[in-house]
Amino acid sequence: MDKKKIKFPYGIPGHNLSEVEREIPADEPPAWPVNEKLKYVGKPVKRYDALAKVTGRARFTADVRLPGMLFAKFLRSDTPHAKITRIDIRRAERIPGVYAIHIIKDIDGNYPDVKYAGQAIAAVAASSLEIATEAVKKIRVDYDYKPFVVDVEEAMKPDAPVVFEKEIEAKEDAGDVGVTYEGTKASGNLRGPTTSSFYGGPRGDLDKGFKEADMILEHTYRTQVQTHVPLETHGMVVDWKPDLVTVYASTQNTKNFRDEIADYFEIPRSQVRVISEFTGGGFGAKHSAGIYGPVAAILSKKTKRPVWLMLDRKEEHISAGNRPNSIHYLRIGVKKSGELTAIKQVSHGTAGVGLGAGVGRIVQAMYQCPNFTTAQYDVLTHAGPGAPWRAPGNVQGAFGLEQAVDEIAYKLRKDPLDYRDIIDKSEIRKLERERGAELFDWDKRKAPGSDKGVLKKGMGVAQSTWPRFVHLDSTAEVRLLNGGGIEIRSAVQDIGTGTKTILAQVVAEELGVPIDDVNVLIGDTFFPNGPPSGGSVVTGSITPAVRNAAYKAKMQLLEQVAGKWKSDVSNLRIADGIITDSKDSSKSMTFGDALKGMRTGQIIAVASRSDDYGGFKQEWGLAYGDLGSVQFAEVTVDTETGFVKVDRIVAAHSCGRPINTAQVKSQINGGVIQGMSYALYEYRAMDKETGMMMNTGVDNYKMPFAMEIPDIDIVLIEDYGGRSSTDAYGIGEPANIATAAAIANAVYNAIGVRIYELPLTPDKILKALKKI
Repeated sequence: MDKKKIKFPYGIPGHNLSEVEREIPADEPPAWPVNEKLKYVGKPVKRYDALAKVTGRARFTADVRLPGMLFAKFLRSDTPHAKITRIDIRRAERIPGVYAIHIIKDIDGNYPDVKYAGQAIAAVAASSLEIATEAVKKIRVDYDYKPFVVDVEEAMKPDAPVVFEKEIEAKEDAGDVGVTYEGTKASGNLRGPTTSSFYGGPRGDLDKGFKEADMILEHTYRTQVQTHVPLETHGMVVDWKPDLVTVYASTQNTKNFRDEIADYFEIPRSQVRVISEFTGGGFGAKHSAGIYGPVAAILSKKTKRPVWLMLDRKEEHISAGNRPNSIHYLRIGVKKSGELTAIKQVSHGTAGVGLGAGVGRIVQAMYQCPNFTTAQYDVLTHAGPGAPWRAPGNVQGAFGLEQAVDEIAYKLRKDPLDYRDIIDKSEIRKLERERGAELFDWDKRKAPGSDKGVLKKGMGVAQSTWPRFVHLDSTAEVRLLNGGGIEIRSAVQDIGTGTKTILAQVVAEELGVPIDDVNVLIGDTFFPNGPPSGGSVVTGSITPAVRNAAYKAKMQLLEQVAGKWKSDVSNLRIADGIITDSKDSSKSMTFGDALKGMRTGQIIAVASRSDDYGGFKQEWGLAYGDLGSVQFAEVTVDTETGFVKVDRIVAAHSCGRPINTAQVKSQINGGVIQGMSYALYEYRAMDKETGMMMNTGVDNYKMPFAMEIPDIDIVLIEDYGGRSSTDAYGIGEPANIATAAAIANAVYNAIGVRIYELPLTPDKILKALKKI
């Protein structure tokens, strides 16, 4: 492949901005300047689909209605562990309006054992959802009941009921990019341990490191199970035709959804089309077709009619995925100077009947420490399966790590920010600490527990890291249409984060045309493959492909114009929809006129995500550097009621080149709010006697309401690295990672007592204060 060398902005405007020379593919565009010199990119452009959403024109999966469509409903187990001995569907079959009933069986054609309360057993397709729901109630299931365990610590005991007798196949988690959980080791309900990530395995000599320490901090930190509560639940509509299976899906990964359906039925992937016009939220759990995808397809194939299958809120809570809990042990050796000498990390957590209950790689990656080991165990329980959840594992890991770092700082009589300057070598996080602290008024922080009176104020800080992941199987097609029209096509989905908007901005910037002239067609597997929406990968993966395709299409158009004008194509410019010749001011043409004059009906250009300019940092191939963030929290603690109110958050972040500053801030706001909800409210309440989840509705699964949302101030730092044609990355994960830890540290600063368990509910506060 031919290459060329060009210079890119490098560093942070107003701080250390310079240039770096990169060798890039010859057919890729020249470097953009910093955002302040661009027209559309880096600006708070309104959402591409805003009008469709606020007027109700946006068609979400649950809104899809097709001629002759049936509605499906699952029958779910009401016991957490049992052998199914008989399923009688005769009464359900006789109900008018019932078209098909599918009984779920294992690969050998037998009833699968029930492993958790709420496990899908069968499904009914009927002419209405009401009839399907009534038919489900008429199905009789006979069980041979077995003992069960839903508590993680009970499940670890040698005599605990065993969830799976056999090993579980190790799997890569689609939402936690690059992590494979070890399901084949240990015994009983233990699986693992996982001892490494793409950052590597154990390093140094742990015993030597602890001997060198002047102080050793040792604590266990606990976090709860947090279930997924997207506005739109999991679901799809499947229309099975002999030559094409069309699936309308609420998904974070159209490509993976297509591949799973095709592979399940052993049909060519070209015979499955997945469409995701709008998705009402997805925070990690919507990467897979799960069980509901194949079941809806089976019912559609059997009835020869489209089938609608959406989970209700209770089903979403118990079966669609959750953030696993954690029992996170840390032993940290520290010198008097503050340097870390050794870290031993051991964690246990449950993802129910699944894997993925680790505490991430944040302890391994964020601070310099020469001696490190980790052992992260999954503990199987008779509960619904875990799923990726916005920075999988790292939120749990940060709660422990950042409290430990905070506690070490206080023991060394150092300011927690100053202490991080010693152990954290990230330049971007250092700048985030400085700018965030100034906006937050960190200097006004008081000594822990020194506030007088019942209401005590506290300030805390925590930080995070998340790798800059990209997916190279990210492709876009840009079409210039004769007679006018610009289209972007890619299978990448927009899960509510604003992907359509940033793609329109990139193309408008590259072509020099108004954003309103760009038509974005995405979320359809008939278009080129796009990246999954997980791990903050979308922006860094698809925007370079889109810009590169737009540049190729533009150059083809300009070559035609140059031929007509007898000009040198290198002299042609486009700005505000007008093409001009920089060497001849008499030559001018609107972009629209140029499209009308094309020799063919359309110009089509396709481009995929290139390797990072300058090479990938990780041998694994998909990461370069990290996305740092620092978050400050101010709280008020009522020492009589134990209630914690988060008053203010300052979030300092960087994501390379921000494409749309309003949407970046929206992502940060969302991450902060979810992190606050995790810190104070959310948890899955399981009844140990029945094995049932007790808080399965939005009325009793507590989350913050509008009046509880704190003031959120954002420090957004542009950080250029010359790594791609857009130099942009996502921001979804970092804002969620550090929030709970920052709040916990602020609570300590308020009351002078440290709490090592989430959520920070009133009873834990009062117990810590020895008032109960």
